Amino acid sequence: MGRRYETVSFLSDFGTTDEFVGVVHSVIRDLAPHARVIDLTHGITPFDVRAGSLALARSIGYVASGVVLAVVDPGVGTARRAIAVEVADGEGVLVGPDNGLLAPAVALAGGAGRTVEITNPDHRLPTPGATFAGRDIFAPAAAFLCNGGDLTELGPVVDAELLVPGVVALPQSDDTRIIAQVLWVDRYGNAQLNVGPDDLPPSFGERIELRCASPTDPTGGVVRSATRAAAFAEVGGGAVGLVLDSSGLLAIAMDQRSAADELGLAPGDQVTLLPSDEQVGTTQPVSLRPSR
Repeated sequence: MGRRYETVSFLSDFGTTDEFVGVVHSVIRDLAPHARVIDLTHGITPFDVRAGSLALARSIGYVASGVVLAVVDPGVGTARRAIAVEVADGEGVLVGPDNGLLAPAVALAGGAGRTVEITNPDHRLPTPGATFAGRDIFAPAAAFLCNGGDLTELGPVVDAELLVPGVVALPQSDDTRIIAQVLWVDRYGNAQLNVGPDDLPPSFGERIELRCASPTDPTGGVVRSATRAAAFAEVGGGAVGLVLDSSGLLAIAMDQRSAADELGLAPGDQVTLLPSDEQVGTTQPVSLRPSR
């Protein structure tokens, strides 16, 4: 017997319009009645493995000990593997597809321990088709673990180093600029960057120039001056700030307004940070394309 778990933390791109989330809840309830399912989010953009992996990584340090069930699975029904990865000396097990979704969270939890491919038909539901692995494969596996089933009964051990890695861009920097990427835009329009406070050289000071470039913007982007702030309310009406967010990364923010809407930002967009130049306007769009 393995360790008995009380909690399943559940993340997916299923949304809440259809019955998918409720069915997964019900399967776990039927197979492991004692287990409580906590919904982290089901609002991941459909098929966006990268967004799902980032949301899971942001959450992993705060989820209860137990099973983490994550399903963003555009390769459902294909040869991609279903896996279960033990972390933190058995404090938790991450269950989901081997497509990079779990990788950043596994790394933040201290790395992979025992890892198996979920293949044992005894711990799956019979299914008319192969398109709902969340119900038929992952939920029964999560319930089995909650009931104290040993991880290795789910299937053969696999080399964790051969799992599909997550893809998270790193900032590029020198003494004069940092080329960053928007990782996430939250409900309030704050645009999280892949930049931590230690990535900013002291020479940048409290005011920083932001050059925001979107591949779909025909003007080439906008330039704004931002002020570093400890809280949204410190930014001031209509101004743009750089705020240290709850994940410990810098976010472009405004007070009670959407910075993403104001600057035309979306996940994946490039933002260049430079020491502020007082000659740069704060509202006029400028082309960021190289001159010919």
